[in-house]
Amino acid sequence: MKSKILALLGSALISGTALAGGYQVNLASQRQIGMGHTGTGLLTGTSSIFFNPGAMSHIGYSGVTIGGSALVSKIAYSAPESSGVTARTDNPLGTPFQVYGVYQVNEKFSAGLGVYTPFGSTVEWGNEWSGRYGLNQLKLQAIYVQPTVSYAITDKLGIGVGLSYVIGSVNLQRSVPVQSQDGTEGGLELDGSAESAFGFNAGIYFQPTEKLSIGVNYRSKVDLKVEGGDVMFSNIPAAARGNFPEGTTFNAELPMPSTLSVGIGFKPTERLTLAADVSHVGWDAYEKLRFDFSKPVAGSPTSEAARNYENAFIYRIGGEYMVSDALALRAGAYLDKTPVQDGYLTPETPDSDSRGLSAGIGYSVSENFSIDASFLYINKKERTDAANLSNGVPGTFKSVAYIPGIGLNFKF
Repeated sequence: MKSKILALLGSALISGTALAGGYQVNLASQRQIGMGHTGTGLLTGTSSIFFNPGAMSHIGYSGVTIGGSALVSKIAYSAPESSGVTARTDNPLGTPFQVYGVYQVNEKFSAGLGVYTPFGSTVEWGNEWSGRYGLNQLKLQAIYVQPTVSYAITDKLGIGVGLSYVIGSVNLQRSVPVQSQDGTEGGLELDGSAESAFGFNAGIYFQPTEKLSIGVNYRSKVDLKVEGGDVMFSNIPAAARGNFPEGTTFNAELPMPSTLSVGIGFKPTERLTLAADVSHVGWDAYEKLRFDFSKPVAGSPTSEAARNYENAFIYRIGGEYMVSDALALRAGAYLDKTPVQDGYLTPETPDSDSRGLSAGIGYSVSENFSIDASFLYINKKERTDAANLSNGVPGTFKSVAYIPGIGLNFKF
């Protein structure tokens, strides 16, 4: 029993971290979402702060963008073989957002600030499904604040860099296989806020001709450290309380992976823009995680478990057609390869290869104000896994997400 409880505790935070990576959904700009979230090789306006700081000095104006999405996600589960046991999540609405501001100091130099949420989700399975010892509920959030500068070396070449200041939090709840005198199952809750962490976002933008543009962007790994997070127990019978000491806290380090992107933009006509991006995500940062408890839990002061995530690629394509000077139509698609190896699937991140389809529209109300709207559909490939290496829940998982969004753009 002690080893089982310790395994549950260890996998809890590991899985929570995986949600920030393996379940990563970037929603950094409503215009770019409509184009398959391409943008590394394009002039994306104020959102160049995220996609490629090297392009920010070439956008030619000062401005502010405010945008957000409504993330509706669904996950279905069926137990192994023919048991007939199934479950579905009841996830609340997610609200990732982005705010960008750019000031053009002069023709060569621009400065900006971005606030965005590239990691974060809520998964709710409830406390009655067969995998409740794996997870009841998980809430995870990370907010990036990025001051950025960009310099136009020539009218065709720009460089830029931003400092990422990152804050985050995690709350995980799951059932524990012990019962109180009235038959109520025990519960475990992990709650902690990460210490402030830092990374960077750097890019190069090159436009050799009027029709062709190229970009390279690198977002660094960020290590979030939780110190003094609370470990709380409920409905623990008296005979087992020695294994669940009150007032326990935990320390852990939660790495978020780096991303290297290369993108290209091509304008075959004045009204049509095509784009393609390839990103390499450094998921191999998730080799293992260690947790140190302030008091022994299940007889041990530490817990360590392997993740062994693999590096993975994301392939994106998109396009924008200007129907008129005021109206733009957009579409895109992408394939996001999973970093989760066989045996490591968890109910927090029932991850598999993701297919995304998007559409969008943009309308310029005036010379200084425009509106972008987007819709993204994500379909993760159905996956069956034994979960024998992750202390997860064996079975078959299927995930989909529906994500409308809107953004407002102001030029000064």
